[in-house]
Amino acid sequence: MEFMKNRHLNGLSLMLVASLVLSGCGGLGKMKKYVDNIKYTVDPNPLIVQGDSVALNINGNFPGKYFYKKAQVELTPTLTYSGGSTPYKTAYFQGEGAVGNYTVIPYETGKSFNYSDKVAYTPSMQNSELMLMVLGRQGKKEMPFDPIKLADGVITTPYLMLSDDKVLLGKDAFQRITSHSQNATINYLVNSSAVRPGELTDADMKAMAAFIKASAKKENIVMKGLTVDAWASPEGELSLNENLAGDRAKSAAAAARGELTRNKIEAAKAESFYTLSPRGEDWEGFKKAMQASTDVPDKDLVIRVLEMYPDLTKREQEIKNMAATYKEIADKILPGLRRSELRLNYDRVGKTDEQLIAMSKSMPDSLNVEELLFSATLTTDMNEQLRIYREAERIHASDYRGANNVGYILMMQNKMAEAEAQFQKANSIQENPVSTNNLGVIARLKGDRKKAADLYAKAMAAGPEVKYNLGIINIQNGDYGAANSNMAGNNTFNAALAKMLGGDAAAAKGLLEKSSEMETAQGQYLMAIIGARQNNGDMVRNHLAQAVQKDASLREKALKDLEFRNFKGQLGL
Repeated sequence: MEFMKNRHLNGLSLMLVASLVLSGCGGLGKMKKYVDNIKYTVDPNPLIVQGDSVALNINGNFPGKYFYKKAQVELTPTLTYSGGSTPYKTAYFQGEGAVGNYTVIPYETGKSFNYSDKVAYTPSMQNSELMLMVLGRQGKKEMPFDPIKLADGVITTPYLMLSDDKVLLGKDAFQRITSHSQNATINYLVNSSAVRPGELTDADMKAMAAFIKASAKKENIVMKGLTVDAWASPEGELSLNENLAGDRAKSAAAAARGELTRNKIEAAKAESFYTLSPRGEDWEGFKKAMQASTDVPDKDLVIRVLEMYPDLTKREQEIKNMAATYKEIADKILPGLRRSELRLNYDRVGKTDEQLIAMSKSMPDSLNVEELLFSATLTTDMNEQLRIYREAERIHASDYRGANNVGYILMMQNKMAEAEAQFQKANSIQENPVSTNNLGVIARLKGDRKKAADLYAKAMAAGPEVKYNLGIINIQNGDYGAANSNMAGNNTFNAALAKMLGGDAAAAKGLLEKSSEMETAQGQYLMAIIGARQNNGDMVRNHLAQAVQKDASLREKALKDLEFRNFKGQLGL
């Protein structure tokens, strides 16, 4: 019995040795039989569309004592789906004794390999499997191995992106209340603060008097105050000049007060209406007038000499001496420094909303461009807005905003071709970032992302909306880091989608909760996906239920969506 047992064990040993010999030298049949011994790790798994492509990375390993020395093997990952298949590139390997230029796999030790490729996504791939097609060769002999399933495909979540591109209006600069001033200057004789009658009949003082008289009858003119800055020329004694400047400010204010009182301007009765600012002697004004003069010889030398005297009293004496020497200084420089400058400040109150709306219909030509553009914002009727913007385009043809804003409304009405023509017209009037951005939106919607990105690069001055639009292109291109950067500060569906696709599901949840799309079917569906990525089954079920309630077609999508692969049978649908 012991002899028979040993004989049986020896037989098993011989069979094992024969098996090992056959595995090293036995050819394609053995390789086909043990093809499952080849190990693969697929990333990502399931496959996911990114930038309109389905990328694939495989880390594989041929075990030792597997690869027949004279064999060749072709590995072709292939997406298979109903009605067809899409192969990735083929990887080629050969044994140590094979003739060829493929990657050599040692028989004894085996070898690891890395593989990467991508194919263009088509909608047929949404419900597909990644199969590995293996073909063995030895000389002229060819043997297909059994296909091996590597992964499921394809997650298409990036295609949930909404086309919420931001088309821009040319904004109006309308201000209902604008601040203005009516200015005048009173000049004085040397060492005097008396206002001469001739000064009151100068053109600027007459214009101020006429304005005061006219404004008294206008309800849209609101007087705010009178400011008076007064100076003395710098050749007099310092303390006298300071007092003189103060007296001149008072006399100028009194002259203006008389005119205001005669015209019954109520606001002018209050002392707070008047702000008097005596400036003392006007050394800076003297230097400026000297530098501007063409009559004073050696004017630069004169200024340098005067600046040598930090003592103001000594400088005043030198100016007085020079005025005696240079008649031009006495006659043409110093008199202009003895003055009071008056500024009558007032607000002009613009037309009411009701007036603007009525005038935009009955007499649009009487409105300036800012009033017309603003009046369009006073209605939510797109047809009425379009009418007003067309009037702005007609009346103020040199302003690009009318043409651009007509295009904006046409875009809102889904008239893209007409809108594009308007944006091009606006840019022909004046190349501007607003219309350039809008042409970028047109280009993206027509499928030309590169042109859109180039236009956005030129349009950045139009505002943060341009960066958001660029973020949409980033999502489509699969550059989620750039999308997150460009969409920063926006609480929208797309901003949340970019966060999630970039790997931050928690931040995506916060953004989506703040978005206006949260209560839509799409918003609920995205929140369910966020729940799946956080392994939160309750979130998945609750939000899918709400999504399907709002859009029944999402039920079938959810049942097939690989985002929910870990919750099969738990979706509650």
